[in-house]
Amino acid sequence: MSAAASAEPAPLGGVALGAAAVALALGTFMQVLDTTIANVSLTTIAGNLGVSSDSSTWVITAFAVANGVTVPLTGWLMRRFGVVRTFVVSVILFTLASLLCGIAWSLPSLILFRVLQGAVSGPMIPGSQALLISIFPPERRSTALGIWSMTTLVGPVAGPILGGYISDNYHWGWIFLINVPVGLASAFISWRFMKSRETATAKLPIDAVGLGLLAFWVGCLQVFLDLGKNEDWFHSPFITTMALLAAIGFVAWLIWELTEERPAVDLSLFANRNFALGTVALTLGYAVFFGNTLLLPLWLQQQLGYTATWAGLVSAPSGIVSVIATPFVARLSGKVDARWLASFAFVAFAASYLMRSGYTTQTDYFHFMLPMLVQGLGMSTFFVAMLSISLDGVSAERTPSATGLSNFARITGSSFAASLVTTMWDRREALHQSRLADASSPFDPVFRHAADALGQLGLTAQQGYGVLTREMVGQAYLLSSNDIFRASAWAMMAMIAIVWIVRKPAPLTGPVAAD
Repeated sequence: MSAAASAEPAPLGGVALGAAAVALALGTFMQVLDTTIANVSLTTIAGNLGVSSDSSTWVITAFAVANGVTVPLTGWLMRRFGVVRTFVVSVILFTLASLLCGIAWSLPSLILFRVLQGAVSGPMIPGSQALLISIFPPERRSTALGIWSMTTLVGPVAGPILGGYISDNYHWGWIFLINVPVGLASAFISWRFMKSRETATAKLPIDAVGLGLLAFWVGCLQVFLDLGKNEDWFHSPFITTMALLAAIGFVAWLIWELTEERPAVDLSLFANRNFALGTVALTLGYAVFFGNTLLLPLWLQQQLGYTATWAGLVSAPSGIVSVIATPFVARLSGKVDARWLASFAFVAFAASYLMRSGYTTQTDYFHFMLPMLVQGLGMSTFFVAMLSISLDGVSAERTPSATGLSNFARITGSSFAASLVTTMWDRREALHQSRLADASSPFDPVFRHAADALGQLGLTAQQGYGVLTREMVGQAYLLSSNDIFRASAWAMMAMIAIVWIVRKPAPLTGPVAAD
């Protein structure tokens, strides 16, 4: 063991506590922001670098693959080098990688720097979570989870807003360069106030086989998920091969990690019922949330003519409500059963998606915004409740491994959701368009009346049919979006059943609820 004290350091207080909490929150916010900020800028990036839009999707894939490999290694890294040191070094390297991404001169260089950015960012979210819990006094650790959940959920909402605004008004490189001052401040303040709180370390052996298998199957899986839609999924030999390799690699990795004496990823955590079921509910709930966060701006931009900035502003109210409500929820979380808070979050999410299922192509900004306000209430309680459940029964020394593993599952689930939602959106649109086309023909009185009305406005017959066809496509995408919103609502309601299978979690008033 290192010279670090084995006893848990005293919580921080006053200015030190506030500064450290802000620094940790900024670290979390940066990493989450970068998972979505580039999504709305891909077209701009492709045009500026002179490549196709399909090629530019590797900007997203590269980050996701590298991040997915390193997140579950967080536990090993923090046991080997210490929680504070691992987090601070991760933030510094992430800041450097962001600078390189911002000044990338070609697509290959940008992809390389995004791989670096994703790889070094793995410990940032689990590290900030573990440190936030440790620096707050026992009676206020629910507040720590509230701060962490607020930044984690606001990030995906703020990403499209910032990315869209920067792409519309400045060079795309600034979507990465804005991380530089934030990252430097986060690393400096975190080290300044927490270097004396370094955790005990141990010279652990490297599970090279487990690490290699993890990198292999996660890499294949992310390529399959990110590129499958463009390649028509299993109609592509390449995508089929990636799926098979991911499945084989996962099984081999699972067998190895379960039989290895010192595995790279501690899968024995899933023997804890609350951790296992809490992680399942966290992953599925966040996947539905992430898929809908991706779908709404996509529909607004592609079908309703919204700019990237305005599409992001539609989502902004949910983040604002979450920021306002989270401190109040954090106070309640130590007094109210976390299962009730989780149920409230899922009901709020479901209500928001049901409200969205009533959208039309004529819906105005105010009515687009109302469901987002309801979603914000769900966001404010979701992470606080789910983390209280999943960390119940996890000892303090295993918290970094637990948070790394649950965040890995959450990130992988969001990748599945992104691929599934975008694929189903297009396929449901094709179904609805074919049905609308069956009901529309020159022999249909309503169709003929609309064509005649367009003719009176000066359009030729072909132009009139083109206008009606475009309207048909818009209505088909609307119906497809409403289908997904409705299905998401029912999926969120189903999550409540999982929550009530777990045992009642103890209030998070210690390092974590004792084993």
